[in-house]
Amino acid sequence: MNWTDLNLIPAMPEIVLLTALCAVLLVDLWLKDNSRAITHYLSLFTLVLTAATQWYVWTPNAVSTFNDMYLADGLSQLGKMTMYAALFAVFVYAKPYNRARNMFNGEFYTLSLFTLLGMSVMVSAGHFLVAYIGLELLSLSLYAMIALRRDSARSAEAALKYFVLGALASGLLLYGISMIYGATGSLNFAIVLANGQSGVANGWLMKLGLVFVVVALAFKLGAVPFHMWMPDVYEGAPTSVASIIGTAPKMAAAVFAFRILVTAMNNQHADWTQMLVILSVASLLIGNLAAIVQTNIKRMLAYSTVSHMGFVLMAFLSGSVGFSAGLYYALTYIVMALVGFGVLMLLSDESFECENIADLAGLNRRNAWYAFLMLLAMFSMAGIPPLMGFYAKLQVIKLLVSANYTWLAVFAVVMSLIGAFYYLRVVRTIYFEEPADSRRLSSDGAMKVLLSANGLLLLLWGVLPQGVMDWCVQAIRTAIG
Repeated sequence: MNWTDLNLIPAMPEIVLLTALCAVLLVDLWLKDNSRAITHYLSLFTLVLTAATQWYVWTPNAVSTFNDMYLADGLSQLGKMTMYAALFAVFVYAKPYNRARNMFNGEFYTLSLFTLLGMSVMVSAGHFLVAYIGLELLSLSLYAMIALRRDSARSAEAALKYFVLGALASGLLLYGISMIYGATGSLNFAIVLANGQSGVANGWLMKLGLVFVVVALAFKLGAVPFHMWMPDVYEGAPTSVASIIGTAPKMAAAVFAFRILVTAMNNQHADWTQMLVILSVASLLIGNLAAIVQTNIKRMLAYSTVSHMGFVLMAFLSGSVGFSAGLYYALTYIVMALVGFGVLMLLSDESFECENIADLAGLNRRNAWYAFLMLLAMFSMAGIPPLMGFYAKLQVIKLLVSANYTWLAVFAVVMSLIGAFYYLRVVRTIYFEEPADSRRLSSDGAMKVLLSANGLLLLLWGVLPQGVMDWCVQAIRTAIG
């Protein structure tokens, strides 16, 4: 690499994030426990500064640097801005929750920022090893975050399960990458694609490598049958940590899948399409059926995530327009999940953890506004118009029909109808059951404003979805080139 000609401008958001992260880490070392609010506000400032840097270096055309190992295009830029916003919201929602559980410390914020750095590297990767480095930085940070509550046996168990299964998935990914390198002689996405299309690559070895890579991708997305970690991790992790796992990494995983399947291995389109059909059908079926029998709302949300990721994978079957729909669906899911986890954290206090569906009983009597926000989230997840989730599902189903996957579209509609049952059960509990606790709910001003805006976005972007969809179409267009 010729360092004198290196263009660092496209990578400035990551450079700023890492520099600010180190500053937060150093400042936190000198703070006393009663001054941790400084770390909180410094972390929020870090996210704002990184987002401002990303906006400043925004480019309408795709550019690369570090010998084409780092890509800056519309896809990476939209993905990063979504992740910055999601993590900002989680920090605001989690502040009272973490303070009540002695988790209001620097480790939560620095590890969260490290996960963001890993996700940022993932979505901008133009090389298999860079993608792997980003993935491991994300995963290792999450393993530690899940076990932040040292006095919780469930958190420790969830962290250990995630670590063991995550290490297995990482090993499978590396094994697949090694096969792809053996087949093509390169790990650069563009060269892998060019060698595959020209016939230089070893076809059978590349197909075998693709199988291992798709398995690893399915694990990160939480698709069946590689979803087994999700319910236990969502249940065992503190809700503030589960809200991170269940939001921003889904966008990173969707972009990561696009990079590998389209940017690097589009010549294997017929092979990975068949695998995605199986994964998406299994995810919708198992995710929805398993969610019906759950009484723990975090486990229900985990199985719900499995079914939603099935929709994302289905969208990938429909070509370039389908990739845009998949990106829009991932963004939609993040907005919906943030509202759901935000309300769960709001309901939890020092002596009570809101983790069962029954714990939401009578929420409407305790605070009608937060009950309405939770209703918006559940209705959107169920795909009820005119909310954002309805448009996301409708787009995927329309594209499946146009791509001659009519049977898959019908299956998706049936599964959505089944899924509506457990979302409506939550709404029934909120509005028609007696509350065990009659105290009025209150929250700090910042959380109330942001959670309200978060919930109303589901309605606004459901009624006027075209603007967001245009962002996604343009992002995919620049990534494909």
